[in-house]
Amino acid sequence: DAKNKSVGGVKPVKIAVLGAGSYGTAMAYVATHNGHSVMVYARNQAVVDGINKNSVHPKRFSDIKLPKLITASSDIKEVLADAAIIIHAVPAQHTPGFLGKHKHLFKKGVPIVSTAKGIHVATHRLMSEAIPHALGECAEGIPLVYLSGPSFAKEMVKGHPMAVVVASKEMKVAEYVQKTLSSILFRCYASDDVIGVEVGGALKNPLAIGAGMARGLGYGQSTIAGLVTRGCREMRQLAIALGGQPETLAGLSGVGDLMLTCFSSLSRNNRCGTMLAEGKTVEEAFEAIGEVVEGVPTAKEVVRLAEEHKLELPLFRAVDLILSGKVKPREALGHIMGRELGEERFH
Repeated sequence: DAKNKSVGGVKPVKIAVLGAGSYGTAMAYVATHNGHSVMVYARNQAVVDGINKNSVHPKRFSDIKLPKLITASSDIKEVLADAAIIIHAVPAQHTPGFLGKHKHLFKKGVPIVSTAKGIHVATHRLMSEAIPHALGECAEGIPLVYLSGPSFAKEMVKGHPMAVVVASKEMKVAEYVQKTLSSILFRCYASDDVIGVEVGGALKNPLAIGAGMARGLGYGQSTIAGLVTRGCREMRQLAIALGGQPETLAGLSGVGDLMLTCFSSLSRNNRCGTMLAEGKTVEEAFEAIGEVVEGVPTAKEVVRLAEEHKLELPLFRAVDLILSGKVKPREALGHIMGRELGEERFH
């Protein structure tokens, strides 16, 4: 079986997944490709029973049979026991509270791989700042890794081949996670540019809302391609201001994830933008989607960072104005297209 062929040469281990939403379930699925046993932490007993008794998640991908290597528990201590890697798949806005609550359970030397994408609104922190702060005195000795890149959960559980990036301040930690998780169907690239990878993963969400709005207004791929290209430039500007490497934004967590979310209606953020352009309120869009739309809180934080670093970032500002109810999508487009003309520069 192609998917069970390890490319990292790592023997099977136990992997813990914290969070049984769409992405947590999908990460559990791809983590079994190399024969690893995976235990998922889920608060909902019906989800635990569904996974353990029927190998089916009753709320996410209920038509997909999960590998037998995946089990679940509502006891976080049981989930973390003897785990070689912890995959943290809790949404960004809940991440600091969740990790802070359980910080004494994490063992030194066991990497926590965060898949949360966004900026924590209450503290104005990127995940690479929010997570160590939440762990407090327990952070010392716990390797932290950030996974990002073009990877829809729905396609992960269907076994579609894809590539992501795993970033850590220590390259050897990123490489360990890379070797453990990489398979023929799920290829990981290692990076030590945590800020660059994080900025790409977080900032693509508001831009995907903008792309969805363009689609909802009836515009085609040419409009969205222009938005993606100029949006990537704005992402790069902010990454540089925050200490990231601009070339990282040309990779999987930048251009890769941005293209995926902006061109596909599978993206929650994209669908949210389309609904807003069609006249729904933010609350109505949230209700219709039924899952977290991280781009909404992130947009306001990006504008705050733009002010702090004296950056223009017109696309992000336009998305935030629409989400705040200050302008209509078509009006915002007029503002962007009617701005003072300039040269195309990449710095």
